[in-house]
Amino acid sequence: MTEVEALQAAIAGEHAALYGVGVAGGKLSGARFRAATTLYERHRSRRDQLAALLVESGQTPAAAEPAYDLPQPVTNAATAAALILGIERRLTAVYGDLVEAAEQDRTRAFAVQALIATARDQLGWGGRPAAFPGQV
Repeated sequence: MTEVEALQAAIAGEHAALYGVGVAGGKLSGARFRAATTLYERHRSRRDQLAALLVESGQTPAAAEPAYDLPQPVTNAATAAALILGIERRLTAVYGDLVEAAEQDRTRAFAVQALIATARDQLGWGGRPAAFPGQV
């Protein structure tokens, strides 16, 4: 996988994450809703950073899909939290790929920070610590 391919996969993952966290947020309230809102903002920021990295390398960032198939119905707070946990797990693997494929120091530094953030966010949504986050 090239750096550009990994960047495109990461931005596609962030687009999907924004959709999924938005859906999940509709089933949450109180502190969990606030946590999902904060998470949504972090995903939006990373999406924008990925777009900038792609544009700087002369590429057109992948566009978001109009909608995404969710892996399970989101009907309550528990299924919403499970969806968010699944999103963070998938993104951790995507960012692990980007760390591996990164050729530019700036891209690698961004990918490492995103990998750490998604691994940390998993813990907040019911995940367990992993020795090597992002390893599939």
